[in-house]
Amino acid sequence: MPLPAAQDPPSRIALMAQDLLHRASRALGRWWPAAPAPPVRIARPEQLRTLADVLDAAVAAQPLADRLVAACGEPEPVSGDVAKAAGEQVVVYHRLHGMLRALPADGDVAEARERAARLLSYHQWMLHQSLVFAFTTNPDSRVEAARLRINGLGAPADALRELRDQVRAAADGVPDDCRGPSPGHD
Repeated sequence: MPLPAAQDPPSRIALMAQDLLHRASRALGRWWPAAPAPPVRIARPEQLRTLADVLDAAVAAQPLADRLVAACGEPEPVSGDVAKAAGEQVVVYHRLHGMLRALPADGDVAEARERAARLLSYHQWMLHQSLVFAFTTNPDSRVEAARLRINGLGAPADALRELRDQVRAAADGVPDDCRGPSPGHD
């Protein structure tokens, strides 16, 4: 009767491959995200307070943004300082917009958040477009005429302040009959 064949020990390459696969699976386990966490539910009063805080910051940035937009529409050449400050304000509104998008909100708070996001997008766009008009490399009479009509943020700035006031009143618990329309409605 023949003797059973002795099993060959695993080759060095096979052991290295097993080790590599084991380490890769452990690394993927740490890197690959687990099941997504359920969305965080925040109570309505906290949603309103957080939204009001972001809107307070946006409204606080308005006077400078309005002056910078208006400066881009002046007949004189626009200074580099105005361009730098306007670029910084674009970043401010971009960050505030990101904060709004990250804010969990439900119902009427979500509606107010979306309205606020549209208004902040307008502020950011207006600053950017004012810079484009003021520093165009191919000026023509139509661009110059449009630039000279720029005089500030206009009605959307008023709308943002009104929305902030409505949200702040709701966050502070002012009774409905004293604060006008609910947040997010015109």
